[in-house]
Amino acid sequence: MALLTIEDLKKDYKTGKVITKALRGIDLVIEEGEFLSIAGPSGSGKTTLLNIIGCLDVPTSGTVSLNGTDLSDLKKKARAELRKDAIGFVFQSFNLIPVLTAFENVEIPLILLHWDKRKRKETVEQLLIDVGLKEYIHRRPLAMSGGQQQRVAIARALVKDPKLVLADEPTANLDSTTGMETLKLMKELNERKNTTFVFSTHDRMVMDFAHRLILLKDGKVASDTRNRNTPSTKPGK
Repeated sequence: MALLTIEDLKKDYKTGKVITKALRGIDLVIEEGEFLSIAGPSGSGKTTLLNIIGCLDVPTSGTVSLNGTDLSDLKKKARAELRKDAIGFVFQSFNLIPVLTAFENVEIPLILLHWDKRKRKETVEQLLIDVGLKEYIHRRPLAMSGGQQQRVAIARALVKDPKLVLADEPTANLDSTTGMETLKLMKELNERKNTTFVFSTHDRMVMDFAHRLILLKDGKVASDTRNRNTPSTKPGK
């Protein structure tokens, strides 16, 4: 089932009299439950595409439909509501609030969604256990390693059980071993929850780990390939 449908998507940025064509007509269909990477050189349009999918930016023309909702038709407030309800974000710089504990950082999306306190506590604690942070629930970000902070960020992205998680260079600030552990964690959650993950990356390891690789060049799709040898985290595979 198609989760995202992108048709003839274009995005121009204007600086004075100079127009930069970031996206030049993107056509993509992303299915529910995919584990997909978007790659390409700097300036190819990766971040712009992720920002439009994530309702952080709007296209110049073309359409993006998420679960049948045309994002290009939404007003600013409606885009913010959709981000809050249906989309999780994982950033390369983690974007955790340093004065809050792991629990409090992960709890924020549920407070915004007006969940009751007991349900928030049960959900957040279980998810932090699921991502291997049982002993770090009440620890602040600066008292954790980069990999642990990224696990908190992943838990925060998943806590509201979104259909879609967008990850912008999620391994960029991690060493290769921690990066691989982070990818395996996200893949396990993808398989268990059927959450769709879309990565923007320069990292070859992320590209190889994804089920599908979209290569962008000069704002267009240069190739779209599927990796049948991607490792599974399911027992016996």
